[in-house]
Amino acid sequence: MPDTSPPQDPAELTRYIETRYHERHREQLPLLAQMAERVETVHFGDDDVPEGLSNLLERMIGDMEVHMKKEELILFPAIRKGGMPGIENPIAVMRADHDNHATEIADIRRLTCNLTLPAGACGTWTALYTGLAEFLGDLEEHMRLENDVLFPQFEPA
Repeated sequence: MPDTSPPQDPAELTRYIETRYHERHREQLPLLAQMAERVETVHFGDDDVPEGLSNLLERMIGDMEVHMKKEELILFPAIRKGGMPGIENPIAVMRADHDNHATEIADIRRLTCNLTLPAGACGTWTALYTGLAEFLGDLEEHMRLENDVLFPQFEPA
């Protein structure tokens, strides 16, 4: 069985994050936002409808795209070159973005009652929460790899 654990080398880890997480988030979020909008429209007025979820996911698409572009165009190329003077500054910005993403994750969990489907939920609602569970797991692991594994290698002790 092949080893699927993330690489330890910082340059390889940046490439892994881009292909495993950045590409996946770009696939996941637009579909989730569309499904959320459909659920909110079709089930408008239902007690359990995650009202506001589609707006939150749409906002996250923009926020995360800006964040990932900063990593892909500025931070990750610097890391691949072994760092640079002042690299702790863009890292601090990325950490602040991660704090915002953690707040968004908490908002998603609050709006969806921690991804708890109501009785008799339709297929779209079920697919939405299944997709959200995968997305949230991916995003949390993505942030953990950067915050706990990658960034500390380039920050002053």
